Formats: sequence, C-alpha cells, structure tokens
Amino acid sequence: MIDLEAVAEITGLSESTVQSLIRANDFPKPRKASARRSCWLLREIEEWAESRPISDFLPPPNTAAGGRNGKPNSQNVLPIIQDAQTE
Repeated sequence: MIDLEAVAEITGLSESTVQSLIRANDFPKPRKASARRSCWLLREIEEWAESRPISDFLPPPNTAAGGRNGKPNSQNVLPIIQDAQTE
C-alpha cells in the first residue's frame, strides 16, 4: 500500500490533481489502512495508468536526456572515464 505522496510521485501528478480526480470518480479511491490512514494498492494505480489513453503528443525537446533547447544537461550526461593505460 502506498500513500498520497507516493501516488503523486508514481503518476507524475500533483497531490491536489490526484484528489480532484478522486472526487470526479476518475481515479481509484484510497483504502482504509487503519482508523486514521488511507492508502492505495499499487496494483490499482498501475491498472489505472494502463487504462489511460496513449498520448499523440510528442515530448517537448527539453525533457529526458536533453536540457533546455534540447542541449544535453550536465545532470543527464554520464562522465567520460579515461583508462589509465591510455594516458
């Protein structure tokens, strides 16, 4: 079972968007883990995600391996390790 913060992290949605989708009956409702705790079954979140339609939008150029304007971002580039024998 996972909490709201983990649901938001897994889905890429904000916590408030998850809550709005629940109120609109467009997202799995949480289950009572205890008298004061609600959580979601990971399986139900995965099933919800798999039921979503496939997007026809291409990702913007500034995502994944590209930085701003599609240029590599230093956080996403692996360092080049030189072999000690080639120096």
